[in-house]
Amino acid sequence: MDAARMTNFSSPLRGLMPQAHMEELNSGNPRQTAEVESASTSHQLDGGSQRRVAAISSPALAVARLTLPGVMDAEGRVDESRLRMHIFKNGGLSPSERSPAWQFLFGMYPCGSTALERSLLQEQLFVRYRVMKRKWQRFLPSAVQMQLNGTDAEMLAAVRYFDQRVAEAQQQSQDQSEAVRVRMAFLELQAQILFERVTFDREELQEAIRIIDKDVPRTNRDLSYYQNQGLGNLLVLREILITYAAFHPEVSYAQGMNDLCSRFLEVLDCEVDAFWSFSCYMEKFSRDFRADGLHRKIELEAALLKELDPPLYAHLVKDNMERFTFCHRWLLLGFQREFEHTDALRLFEILSCDHLELISQQVERARYQERLAQKYSTEDGLESELPAINTDFTFELFICAAILLEHRESLLKCRDDAQLLEYTNSLHGTLDLNSILKKAEHHFYNYCKRCAWDYMNDRCRVDRNKHEDFFYHLRSLFVLK
Repeated sequence: MDAARMTNFSSPLRGLMPQAHMEELNSGNPRQTAEVESASTSHQLDGGSQRRVAAISSPALAVARLTLPGVMDAEGRVDESRLRMHIFKNGGLSPSERSPAWQFLFGMYPCGSTALERSLLQEQLFVRYRVMKRKWQRFLPSAVQMQLNGTDAEMLAAVRYFDQRVAEAQQQSQDQSEAVRVRMAFLELQAQILFERVTFDREELQEAIRIIDKDVPRTNRDLSYYQNQGLGNLLVLREILITYAAFHPEVSYAQGMNDLCSRFLEVLDCEVDAFWSFSCYMEKFSRDFRADGLHRKIELEAALLKELDPPLYAHLVKDNMERFTFCHRWLLLGFQREFEHTDALRLFEILSCDHLELISQQVERARYQERLAQKYSTEDGLESELPAINTDFTFELFICAAILLEHRESLLKCRDDAQLLEYTNSLHGTLDLNSILKKAEHHFYNYCKRCAWDYMNDRCRVDRNKHEDFFYHLRSLFVLK
C-alpha cells in the first residue's frame, strides 16, 4: 500500500469522527479522552520514586501548551520557524518543554493544528497504531511473545512488567463509557479499511523480528528510563520496532534503530506517540540506514573536511574512504555515545530542528541579489561563476568536523584503521557539547563567508555597508545565545 496514504495524519479531521464527537469539538468542550485505553497509565509511582512502563497513549500531551515565547498562539497553533529557531539558538529545550515540543518538531502533529483538533487526531493515531499492531500479531502469532533463553534475569522481569501493563490496559478498555466505545469503534473501522490491503512477507518480517529481538536487550539499560519496572519499556520498544518494520518493508529494521527509537520512547513516554514520531523521523532519514545512504554521508563529511582542513583530510582518506566509516555511526545515531546522555538529547533536537535549512533560505535570498549583480557585471565582460554553497553540508556534518578538528593532532598520529577506531571509541561520553556547538557554528559561518566573500568583494556592485549587513544578518541567524 502507498506509504504516503498510510501516514497522512494532517488530512482534514472533519468527517473522521461520529457526529456526537464533532458537536463536542464545535462547542469548544471536547470530552476528555483519558478513558482511551491505558491513557491514564503513569510512568512513575510513589511521587516519582519508581519508574513504570510507558503509557500506551497520552491524551493530555496532545493538548499540552508550549510556554516558549511566541511559539504557540491562544488556540494551540505552533509557529514552526520560531520553534526551530528557539531550539537552535538556546542550545536545545528544557526537560519540561521537550516532550510536547517533540510532537511538533518531528511531525507527529501538524504545527497548524489547534489543541481541539489534536485531541481528535490523538484518538485517530491511537486507533490506527492499535490496528497496525494487531494485524502483524495475527499474521505471526508466534512472534507476539519475545523468545528468551532464560539466562537474562532483567529481560524475564521486563516481560512480567510488560504483561502487567497489558492486563491493566484490557481492564481499562472494559471500563470505557458507551460514548467512548462508539467513537473508538468508528475509528477502528476506518483504520481497518485503511490497512486492509497491506500484506506482509513472512520471511522478511521474521528476519526483522529476529534481529530486533537481538538488539532490544542490547539497548542501554543503564538509563534510568529502563530501571526497575521501567525494564518493561524494552518490550514496548520491541512492539514499536516490529510494527514499524512490518508496515515499512522498504526500510524494515536495521541495527541502530533500537537506540534511535529509544530516544523517542524515553522523551515522550508513550508508545503511540513514540511510534508516530519515530515513523515521521524515519521518513526523512531512513536512507541513512541503507548502503547508499552510508556512502553518501561519508562522502559529504570527507568533502567538508577537505574544505576545512586539507592535510587532515589527506591523512584520513589515504587510499579510500574506509577510514571515515566511524563518522557514519556518529551521524546515524546523532552522536548518541559521544556525549553525556542529556547533552546527546539536546544535540539530537538541535540537529533535528533543521536550522541550517532555514539559514540557507535566508542566504539564497541574499545570493539572488548577488546573481542579479553578476548579470549586470557580465555585461561589462566580467564573467565569473558565483562560488557555490553546498547546501548538502548540513549542520550535523559541521558538528562531526568540529570533533575531528578538535582532536586533529591525535588523529594525525593514528597510523592505521585499528588505532583510529580505538581512539574514536575512547571519545565516548567525553565531549563537551557547548564547546563543540560553538566551534561547529564558527566553521559553518566561515565556510559560508569564504564561499561568498571574494565574489561580493570584487564583483558585486553594492556598497560596503550592504556587505556588512549581509554577513551580520547571516551570523545573527545561528549564533547561540
